[in-house]
Amino acid sequence: MRSSPEVADIFRRYGSEYRKVHEMPLKDMRTMRAIETCRTSELGGHVGECDHCGHLRISYNSCRNRHCPKCQCLDKERWLEARKNDLLPIEYFHIVFTIPEPLRALALRNQKVLYGILFKAASETLKELAKDPRYLGAEIGFIGVLHTWSQTLMDHPHLHCIVTGGGLSEDGKKWIPCKNSFFIPVKVLSKLFKGKFLSYLKEAKENGKLIFPGHISHLKDNRSFKAMLSNLYDQQWVVYCKPPFSDAETVLEYLGRYTHRVAISNDRLLGIKEGKVTFRYRDRQAGDRAKLMTLDAFEFIRRFLLHVLPDGFMKIRHYGILSNRNRKTKLHLCKKLLGVKHQDQYQEEKEPWQDLLTRITGFDPRICPRCGEGKMVLKYFLVPLITYCHYFAKVPP
Repeated sequence: MRSSPEVADIFRRYGSEYRKVHEMPLKDMRTMRAIETCRTSELGGHVGECDHCGHLRISYNSCRNRHCPKCQCLDKERWLEARKNDLLPIEYFHIVFTIPEPLRALALRNQKVLYGILFKAASETLKELAKDPRYLGAEIGFIGVLHTWSQTLMDHPHLHCIVTGGGLSEDGKKWIPCKNSFFIPVKVLSKLFKGKFLSYLKEAKENGKLIFPGHISHLKDNRSFKAMLSNLYDQQWVVYCKPPFSDAETVLEYLGRYTHRVAISNDRLLGIKEGKVTFRYRDRQAGDRAKLMTLDAFEFIRRFLLHVLPDGFMKIRHYGILSNRNRKTKLHLCKKLLGVKHQDQYQEEKEPWQDLLTRITGFDPRICPRCGEGKMVLKYFLVPLITYCHYFAKVPP
């Protein structure tokens, strides 16, 4: 029986009171409610019966919310499976673009606009410099994954990019590999990224796409906004490049750590006691040392909700030769140039979740947990309690 705390436990215990005293956007309320009801009778489920010993087991439905710590494992594995056919036998690099601290309050209140600018500025920076003959002179491919949190759950928007170590020549006739170190100097990346980001930010302000509530209300004044931009132009922006990956399998493993991660996983939570939540975090400024942090439950909830993305906002995006429109043409050509044997295109038909869970965990949910011999056969559907209370719908013949 589970004894370690979960984010859902915190929401169930303190969420109702939190909603009473805090004005919340609808997206945050929906996320809280989804996590609270995940794998409970409120979402319904089904009853399985062992065909050998007759044991009954109730399984409740998942909320499938992308911010839920319990609902990302299978989605992540399916996504990684789909990416296997995109990998090339080359080096890959990990580049991180970060929004500077003075912009974070503005970004938090304009998430869709600022996060969109982050994707646009970073992607244009990589594509433009890669096509420059001084650096590579080719069209690269990369995947961008947005994260918005720090280890302590504070707002820290940054973009992880997994970039091909080389690209397709302009005429499409050859593959141009990069050198051992990343082909674009980090300082060049940082300077161009800063210029593009601030240019798009200024444009958003001029077009009335930004709001300035609360303690950033002074930025509504054009002079204050221009002064902020001037200060940001004078700063050095952080763009970080990690060493290349050794092989395609390492790329997949690394991607798995980033693509479907949420602000905090349940295994980092240590306890909920007397209105306080304790969790583990890594202190980057202390050599990545593991430490403990204890927050008031309301403050924990507030920080968690900072990272609920706008409805419909895509946190994973593909560019260049890895983009959806180029996957069947330019990526196929790159494989041919690199001597990769032709493989059938990845089929969109999903692997049954039972098979997927068995493959990645070794646990087969179809085997009876009591006798270990029989198989669990669907007997009843459980209708969600939010619709009908204590009602069992029998499986149709």
